[in-house]
Amino acid sequence: MKIVIGLGNPGRKYAGTRHNVGFEVVADLARRLQLGASKARFQGDCIEGRLADEALLLLCPTTLMNLSGRSVAAAVAFYQVEPEDLLVVCDDFHLPLGKLRFRSKGSAGGQKGLADIIRALGTEGIPRLRVGIGVPPESWDAADFVLSRFRSDEQAVMTEAFGRATEGILEWIENGLERSMSRFN
Repeated sequence: MKIVIGLGNPGRKYAGTRHNVGFEVVADLARRLQLGASKARFQGDCIEGRLADEALLLLCPTTLMNLSGRSVAAAVAFYQVEPEDLLVVCDDFHLPLGKLRFRSKGSAGGQKGLADIIRALGTEGIPRLRVGIGVPPESWDAADFVLSRFRSDEQAVMTEAFGRATEGILEWIENGLERSMSRFN
């Protein structure tokens, strides 16, 4: 089984913000795979499905970003999944707008949702896909920037990035992380 975790904050207040790109990518993946409606489970919105011979769970924690580890830990414990069979999709303001970066492990790099997942699972060995949301302008606080919405001139770049991210996730499920890294980083 593979679990794809999209990070974001629940609710209309946060919809469409830079911090919610994980939710956007998982929604794009669910549409692409024509999976059913989500169900509330593991303190998140879940969609179960299959891709070829692989069982798949799409999980968007509804705990608020900084508490995402609770949701992920519950799903991991229920399905007895190893950390290398997870893929966390999150925003990264250290990357240029729309840039993708797959990694097999590492620190959270300031991403608090990822940090909480690392803490909850007790390992940095969790594959992740970081989606660049652009660098905050000098006059902006980072927290305000990640909670801002994309400008109209950024929308097309992000729509393309969500599509590429979805393709990268499909590659990860079918052919592994190394292949996704070589094709999409």
